[in-house]
Amino acid sequence: MTTFDGRSLFRGRTLAALLAVYLVWGSTYLAIRFAIVSLPTFSMAGARYLIAGALLYGWGRLRGGKRPEARSLLPIAVIGALLLVGGNGLVVWAEHRIPSGIAALLIATEPLWIALLVPIVTRGRRPGLRTYAGIAVGLAGVFVLVGGPAGLGGGAGAIDIGGALAVVVASFFWALGSLYSTRARLPASPWIATGSQMLAGGAMLALLGGAAGEWAAFEPAKVEAPALWAFAYLVTFGSIVAFTAYAYLLRNARPTVVSTYAFVNPIVAV
Repeated sequence: MTTFDGRSLFRGRTLAALLAVYLVWGSTYLAIRFAIVSLPTFSMAGARYLIAGALLYGWGRLRGGKRPEARSLLPIAVIGALLLVGGNGLVVWAEHRIPSGIAALLIATEPLWIALLVPIVTRGRRPGLRTYAGIAVGLAGVFVLVGGPAGLGGGAGAIDIGGALAVVVASFFWALGSLYSTRARLPASPWIATGSQMLAGGAMLALLGGAAGEWAAFEPAKVEAPALWAFAYLVTFGSIVAFTAYAYLLRNARPTVVSTYAFVNPIVAV
């Protein structure tokens, strides 16, 4: 008779979470591209996280989770700003200027940011030579893909520098927010913690959209069906499923392992 101990269950959950982040987030780059064709950029991103965050927060409360304490409010806001506004918001904006596949490829710089920031943000041990070698190999593969027929030097023409730079900056914010979340004082319930971060980041994105004039210019009658389907996919799979899996990994796995999704997502996206 086969028995499963706690370690096997933990490894199974970790593997399942990694697969969710690997596969689902790779597909969200194309979904974002469809969504922003007829939905306002920052407002769409904000609504995505407000809906997903409200559902996760409500589920956490139903399961007995407590409201965030006052000392957790600032870390929640900081993580929401770094991950969702600086990280995801810049990517959504950049996809107006560069192809979704190229955006996914450039996000592969995140593991390098993680390796460089670990000793600064978490005061952890500096990654060893093997880690940097692995990152170098991954980045080399990314540059090969970017330099191919659809890449920076290919037949599709030069990639917009502003859009490409925005994605690289977004990967820095995402890495910084990910590392900060591993040491921040957050609610004990992962549902409450993740939902609160989404609500904070979603509100900031929505306000940014309002400041950019998106609310006044939005015409619901012009929203196309593919954009609505893409938005629904981003809420359910991109946010509720994959982001929750990512939050779990940040609590239970090394940041350098978690960041390997950045090397897999481009394969799915491209």
